[in-house]
Amino acid sequence: MTTTTTIRIEDDLKARVAAAAQRAGKSAHAFILDAIAQTVEQVELDEAFHRIAEERWGTILATGETVAWDDAKAWLEARSRGEHPPKPPARKPER
Repeated sequence: MTTTTTIRIEDDLKARVAAAAQRAGKSAHAFILDAIAQTVEQVELDEAFHRIAEERWGTILATGETVAWDDAKAWLEARSRGEHPPKPPARKPER
């Protein structure tokens, strides 16, 4: 099901959209729909990222356990070389 929505944009932006759409080989309508879809997807991805970060921060606060930077860095470097090392364990930092 589709619905019609009216938007008001300044003439200079409308001209820029038309030119960009033409360069992309799309109609202005398709270009605008793609832009809206990309923006919505980015907002949803950002929201999911922040939700996961908040959950992980809550776990750190609740348990006091983290992965040491040297361990995390070594794991990431190994992964970047195509290796599959076990994840480093989380532990309470020594004081």
